[in-house]
Amino acid sequence: MGLAKSAKSLAVCYLRHKTRYSDLFVGSFTQTRDSFLTRFCSSSSSSSMEKVYFRNASDSKELDIVFRFANSSLRIDREFNFRRQMNEPIGAVLARIQSNIQNRLAKTSKKSGKPPAEINVKLLSDSNDGSCNELTFAELFSKDFTGVKLQVVDTVYDMVFNPPWIASLKLPSCILAGFVIYPTNVQIQFGDRQYSKGVWYKAKRPTDTHWEVCGEGFQYLVSPQDVGYFLKFVLTPRNKQGIDGPVVEKVASSAVQDSPGLCPFQSRHRHTPNYLSDSNEIRVVSYNLLADLYASSDYAGSTLFSYCPSKYLQIDYRKPLLINEIIGYKADLICLQEVDQRIFDFDLREILEQPPYNFHGILAPKGKCAEGVAVFFRKSRFELLDSQVLHLGPNIPKLPVFNSLWNKIKANSQLAERICDRSTTLQTCLLRIKETDKYVLVANTHLYFHPDADHIRLLQMGFSTLYIEHIISKAVHDFNISSPQNIGLIFCGDFNSVPECGIYKLMTEQLADESLEDWRSNPEQAVSNVELSQPFQMLSAYGAPEFTHYTTLFSGCLDYIFYQNDRFELLKNVPLPTEEELKANTAIPSAVFPSDHVALVADLRFKSAAALT
Repeated sequence: MGLAKSAKSLAVCYLRHKTRYSDLFVGSFTQTRDSFLTRFCSSSSSSSMEKVYFRNASDSKELDIVFRFANSSLRIDREFNFRRQMNEPIGAVLARIQSNIQNRLAKTSKKSGKPPAEINVKLLSDSNDGSCNELTFAELFSKDFTGVKLQVVDTVYDMVFNPPWIASLKLPSCILAGFVIYPTNVQIQFGDRQYSKGVWYKAKRPTDTHWEVCGEGFQYLVSPQDVGYFLKFVLTPRNKQGIDGPVVEKVASSAVQDSPGLCPFQSRHRHTPNYLSDSNEIRVVSYNLLADLYASSDYAGSTLFSYCPSKYLQIDYRKPLLINEIIGYKADLICLQEVDQRIFDFDLREILEQPPYNFHGILAPKGKCAEGVAVFFRKSRFELLDSQVLHLGPNIPKLPVFNSLWNKIKANSQLAERICDRSTTLQTCLLRIKETDKYVLVANTHLYFHPDADHIRLLQMGFSTLYIEHIISKAVHDFNISSPQNIGLIFCGDFNSVPECGIYKLMTEQLADESLEDWRSNPEQAVSNVELSQPFQMLSAYGAPEFTHYTTLFSGCLDYIFYQNDRFELLKNVPLPTEEELKANTAIPSAVFPSDHVALVADLRFKSAAALT
């Protein structure tokens, strides 16, 4: 949408994000302090009349008033916004508007040496008897107010109540050529995203008056030709009825940076050029994203990832790499670990849940921790039947399904206390493959990490498989599934366990016997007379690769996609990065690896009925 130079042809409106009202006195006018966020009132009406916008959220008593007053004879062209109370008399609000405009003119007059003009602000109505002034805005907007106008000097404004409205909009601080950019924290009130319109512009300087259109929609693939330019996103909010609200434009705080070069995951994308088309085939991704909670800590910078320049640990740098890597695998199921709540809400959902990807995402926080595990599935492929989040620790002594194993270990008070105090979370989603009678139970977890905790992790896996067995049995009954053979288990995660340990044996051999060294990883909490078994015939989609995690402190295989091999056959897995790639910058994360783990990507096919029998 172009910017009209004439104030008569386009009204320009501004409203700060709600968190910035802390420095705004109620009812006072302010000039735009954030030069990168300005609201432009849409000229969707066929009338040339200016508009004043009123907004009152249903859960608030506050009223936002936004309009632009432009008068060449008074030498003023300024956006005004006010925050008043819905139950305040209209007359008092008009007096405050008049006073604030008068004060602004007084400052201008002081500079020019001319006396300030007198300002008149009033409501015009059919009766013109001033009766509206005795009402509150709450009373006015509860009635038919179509004949009521606001007049400021000789400018008459049409009053619009609760138009489509953008309450929040941000752009990332790091924009890389060759990667998708998107607005974050987009909050549209009284409108709908699917009817709203976004346009991308670029210019050499953020203060330029001429901006070149470079893309449309909520996402834009940044071009190498954009390097050195500032990008601007202009969003017109709109509702289903086609009514526009004030337009918002946001200019990025920094210019587009050059690409970091070819990232190894871009080479891996060559193995996933298209989505799978066979309804019985499923592409699965499992990926530990390295939560910002850990990457930004002092310990991470000084010890864990001391080899990585700090700018590459910043989440604003890592986000475009993570997002572009994930979408490039063209998956059907995505299981993620170490997902920050904010990254899930404002980045992953912002991209994955919108066209053309159309995933549905579910986050399972780890207790009170600000990160957790998440599952995304393509809505065109799957129907969600059930979703469960189990915080293992506090539920181990509570759930009847755990009694048999719990009774064997609870006598060791140190062991019992340690395992019950963990925030480890197991997430499950039961999905029906659309247009088939096949079902997938997706399990996702991130097991406890500590060097002396092999026994804790192995027990956590034992409790997890007990719970999964219970979930499947219950699902057959609850959803009238004709046979348990129609349900296939896919268990993904960061298990913090190398293939030589008991978890891999439990999953692939269905047994972890009592002779395993895992049980004695902590002598004071040693587990005795316990062996674990589980009923699922499982294999690892990658077998036992050398590395899925690579740092200077530790490198090895910690991540797995376990799949039920009497339900699925493995079609292929996407080759992992080579050790040469992993250590090209000492270790990962790095400029081209956004996490300390690598993504696992596997294509599975649900076996035919004949093969299942």
